[in-house]
Amino acid sequence: MNIIFFSRREGRARHFNLAHPFAVAAFGAVLVAILAAAFSLGLKIGESKTSPRGVTTWTETLAEQQAEIKELKAELQRRVDAVAMRIGQMNAHVIRLDALGKRLTQMASIDKREFDFESTPAIGGPESDIGAALQAPDLANLLGGLEQKISSRDAQLAALENALLSKKLDEQIRPDGRPVRDGHISSYFGERQDPFTGHQAFHKGIDFASPQGSDVIAVAAGIVTFSGEKTGYGNLIEVSHGNGLVTRYGHNRGLAVGVGTTVSRGDTLAYVGSTGRSTGPHVHFEVLKDGRQIDPVTFIGR
Repeated sequence: MNIIFFSRREGRARHFNLAHPFAVAAFGAVLVAILAAAFSLGLKIGESKTSPRGVTTWTETLAEQQAEIKELKAELQRRVDAVAMRIGQMNAHVIRLDALGKRLTQMASIDKREFDFESTPAIGGPESDIGAALQAPDLANLLGGLEQKISSRDAQLAALENALLSKKLDEQIRPDGRPVRDGHISSYFGERQDPFTGHQAFHKGIDFASPQGSDVIAVAAGIVTFSGEKTGYGNLIEVSHGNGLVTRYGHNRGLAVGVGTTVSRGDTLAYVGSTGRSTGPHVHFEVLKDGRQIDPVTFIGR
């Protein structure tokens, strides 16, 4: 095989015979060099076209992952804040329960050593090998259960406090004891001989003989509804205690309270005298239930 090359500069043609072994080798070397150069050029062109896209893709992926991490941190912080808020609310409930427990201990006259709300409860025991760390859902369930228990105990203690207050109030407004600090019963409730006529008559109260001018005291808390002179009673004090209960204190020498005054058990209402239909210094003491006199001895015995 002959290859002919024309040279413009020399103005003549040259012949190459490819049948010669050296010619074939030279031609192959030239061809391989050309192909290698073309392949290398293609790789460089390909790299120049693909490299920017790869860098951009990795940058975008990294940015997305950073955004996801940031969102996860924010979500975790929100959950931590929510748990902290719930724990704070439970702490407030516990403080309220402690205060309520202290009041109940005092109201019920319970030994403070038995219910000491200022000290940590004494608990303990050997540890168990069985157990696992709490997970987030378990912690949420645990907090929910504790909140329900605390709310339940709060309601129970509040109901108990109301019951004790009602009982205490009932005890305060219920007549109890004698209307004088010093003295003795000189006449009981019921049928007796009238001291002025000698005839049988019904005595509607109990008489307490006491030194002239000594204190006449309230037997229960209440409001003064009458303070003045009344036929047969002389100077009279009348106290309403609620629930239809009223007490009367008659024959007083002087009065210490006026209408509308709020009194407590043991407060001075008047001073022992012998005004009205009386034979000597004493207090005529009556207890009325719904407007009808009843035997005061029941309350005196208390």
